[in-house]
Amino acid sequence: MKINHGTLVMVADGSKMLLFRNEGDPAYPRLALEEQAKLDNPAGRDQASDAPGRAFSSVGTARSAVEQTDFHQQAEDRFAADAVALLNARALAGDYERLIIVAPPHMLGEMRKHYHKALEERLVGEIAKDLTGHHPPEIEKAISDY
Repeated sequence: MKINHGTLVMVADGSKMLLFRNEGDPAYPRLALEEQAKLDNPAGRDQASDAPGRAFSSVGTARSAVEQTDFHQQAEDRFAADAVALLNARALAGDYERLIIVAPPHMLGEMRKHYHKALEERLVGEIAKDLTGHHPPEIEKAISDY
């Protein structure tokens, strides 16, 4: 996939977001970091009580376990929504004409739920990979090879 000059590239996972702009051209991309965010999100076991709750029926002796809330996953989903909110605001402000999003499959699926039409019109590519731990030249190569 070619990365045209001025294309905005978001690389995200459940706890880290990097926003780049290509200051190079399609033949020689050069991603420059514009913005970044990191989520401090402890593991789910550190955010919840020690055992799931119980629900009791007032009639008879029926009992059932109540599924434990995954606070860690909820925080990651909110982080995805916040990342897309940033992209939506920039799209509505006319800050970019082309957008590429790189994120793991689950994160990408969660992000899609929040796309504004203005963002969708500018979206030229989605790559279902986790590249947040990579340096810009590695990200450039991964996108170009896609």
